[in-house]
This record gives sequence, structure tokens and C-alpha cells, in this order.
Amino acid sequence: MKSIVVTEFGSSDVLETRETDVPEPGPGEVRMDVAAAGLNFADVMQRRGHYRGGPEPPFVPGMEAAGTVDAVGDGVDREVGDRVVALASEAYAEYVVAPAASLFEVPESMSFPEAAGFPVQFLTAHNCLHNWGDLTAHDRVLIHAAAGGVGTAAVQLADHAGAESFGTASTAEKLELAADLGLDHGMNYEEEDFRETVDAETDGEGVDLVLDGVNGETFERSLDALASFGRIVVYGAASGDVATPDTTDLLFENKSVLGFHLGNAIEEEPSRVLGAVSDLQRLLAQGELDVVVGETFSLEDAAEAQEYLESRRSVGKVVLEP
Repeated sequence: MKSIVVTEFGSSDVLETRETDVPEPGPGEVRMDVAAAGLNFADVMQRRGHYRGGPEPPFVPGMEAAGTVDAVGDGVDREVGDRVVALASEAYAEYVVAPAASLFEVPESMSFPEAAGFPVQFLTAHNCLHNWGDLTAHDRVLIHAAAGGVGTAAVQLADHAGAESFGTASTAEKLELAADLGLDHGMNYEEEDFRETVDAETDGEGVDLVLDGVNGETFERSLDALASFGRIVVYGAASGDVATPDTTDLLFENKSVLGFHLGNAIEEEPSRVLGAVSDLQRLLAQGELDVVVGETFSLEDAAEAQEYLESRRSVGKVVLEP
């Protein structure tokens, strides 16, 4: 089968298409014939060698795939041909093996590229907003990269919860997309200071919750934009920079900083993290939520796909199709 291999840490040039053995499922596992694999910025960070605890080269990147069950291991109650999506490592390939427990059903109404955009972005957005962020209908929430994969999910979920949403993006077109999904206040961070806009729109009170997958200076400005007793949930560091909060501000303004990592959270508290899956699937099936798929690339064009993601031109989910 064809797989994409990170041959060494570096730029997208280190991604290479190789012929590898088709994996065999072990007990409790299934093999999937991959129809679509989702790209995440974590894939880029792993390729660069900047991902804590990430794999060492050579490795096949990717962490979510959708397709059909191709083979089952012992003790697995699945049928060959089942339409599924999984949180699965080494997803940039024509076939992938995944734990049966990590599989979710894909309804006939959903395409495989859409399904590949569901696990990471919707579980991250839902957990950051609700299980970690304690969002209520009375809250104001600031969502960075509001037109990205997690951002488009978070905007819709915040709107569904009845919260007032603020979002940042780099172009008017991205903000228009986010507005169509339910964003209340869009801010072009290339043209305006989101901190000042939040102040103006909230009469200086600030927001109650921030979802930050950027980190660095964005985190520092977001902490300033946070109201007393507000929460900021950090789920990524797409900027490549990290920030250190002023603990005095946290102390005297009663602010909280929380971290969320999907993979580690599932390992440690699976029921907490995965508890919303059935509700999310129902809302998607009913058309109340949408997986926004931006661009699709062939598997062999994985390097181009990652470059596109890095360029910040992408909207919604970027997907590979073997």
C-alpha cells in the first residue's frame, strides 16, 4: 500500500510517498480501507519535531481517518464494509489499523471527507467549550482561528449553546464563513487589535471564555481580554511560540488557565471526553451542525496539503483522499 512517511524532521520536503506493508489487525483492532484522512496542525508540529512526545522519524503521520472496515481482529464486533471514522495513528495511508473502541459510525448522509473532519475538531471544540470551559448561554466566548477546523466547530457549538461569540481570522472571506456558521462578532487580526474590539463591544468587561490554539502573543492578549473569573483553554500552539501567564493577574482578577490535549485526555478520562459523541453525531445527522471541508488533496500531495495548512489560507478541514 502507499503511505506518506516523515523521513526526518524538517519542512514539507521530508514527506515521502513509500510502498509499505498492509497492516494486520490484532485483538480488539480493525483494519480500515481509508477513504479520507484529516489533516491537523499537530501533524505539522510532529513533522517539524516540535511536538512533545511525538514520534521519531521515520514515521507515518496522521491521527484520524474515515473509510470502511476491511478486516477485524479477535473479539471485535464489527462487520467488513461498516462505514466508520476513527482516531487512528499513521492515518496518511491507504490502510490503517485502529482500536475498535476508537471507531464511530458514519451515517449514509455524511461523506467520508466530512467524517474525517469530525473526531479531532468537534471533540476538541466541544470539550474546550463545555467540559473544560464550562460554557453557559450567558457567556461571551472568544474563538481564535474561527474559520479553521476547530474554529468552525466551536463557532457552531457556541451558537447552539446560546453564547455570544467573538472570533478572529485573517481575511474578510474567512470571517464571512464564520458569520454564516453563527459567529456574532468577527475580527480581522491583520487589520485590528482584537483586544481593543472586545473591550469596545463589551464595555470593557471582556469575555468569559477563550479558546486558544495559537499561543504566544495571542495567548497574552487573550488573557488581557478575559473578564474577571474568566477561563482560557489552551489546546495548541500553532504560532510555534509559548507564553507564560502573569500569575499576579490570575490571582487578583480570579482568572483560570486550563490545558486540553485530546489524545492524552481520552487516555486518562475517556468517558468524560467521548460522552458527547452521540449528541454530536445526532446534531450532524439532523443538519444542525456541519463539518466544513475546505480543500481536499490526493494522498501523494500530502506535502502540498501541509504547506497549504501552514500558509493559513485554509478554511475548515483539509483532507487527504488516497
